[in-house]
Amino acid sequence: MIRALVFDFDGLILDTESALIRAYAEVHAAHGVPFDEAAFLRSVGHADYSFDPWHAFEKRTDRVALETERRARNREHDLALPVLPGVIALLNAARDRQLQVGLASNSRHEHCERHLGRLGLLPRFHFLACREDAPSPKPEPDLYKLVLNRFGLRGHEAIAFEDSHTGSLAAKRAHLWTVVAPGPATAHHDFAHADLRVATLADVTLAALLARFEA
Repeated sequence: MIRALVFDFDGLILDTESALIRAYAEVHAAHGVPFDEAAFLRSVGHADYSFDPWHAFEKRTDRVALETERRARNREHDLALPVLPGVIALLNAARDRQLQVGLASNSRHEHCERHLGRLGLLPRFHFLACREDAPSPKPEPDLYKLVLNRFGLRGHEAIAFEDSHTGSLAAKRAHLWTVVAPGPATAHHDFAHADLRVATLADVTLAALLARFEA
């Protein structure tokens, strides 16, 4: 029986990944420097991927100033982000069925809690597992195992919602049922290991997922 839903954050609840890419592209454009978006996309969803977003700039360029400019643009774009389709409906359905709801994110608490708080969604989550809470980030299963341990559940008693290869692999390694809804930054990822792929979370209902995974 399914007893919990566990959500990723970036790219799954909010499309912060596209906002980040837009901010980097705008800073590059403002300085007349081309932005290697393809190389940047390869880093999305990978906590341990080494990528220098400012490599196209001259070595003497003040990178601290560039990062400050990027952060300012990023904050502006983030504040305009809507909750992605289907998320609220799944949270409502989980509440109606008295399922536990967790978060498993490679981002830090400050980032996730700030956004969930401003959106009024923080009270919907019974437990947040973020980057600083586990020995290893995704694709290792540590964050998902932390949520399962907190809820006193086994993997097959929870459904994970992810948007990236890294995140969905972590969920499967922890033996959760895994639904992926990739965004623009992750549509090219390999999801062969996932249990279900959808265009958006609005394409599924909790009732349908329970019927599928509890069969």
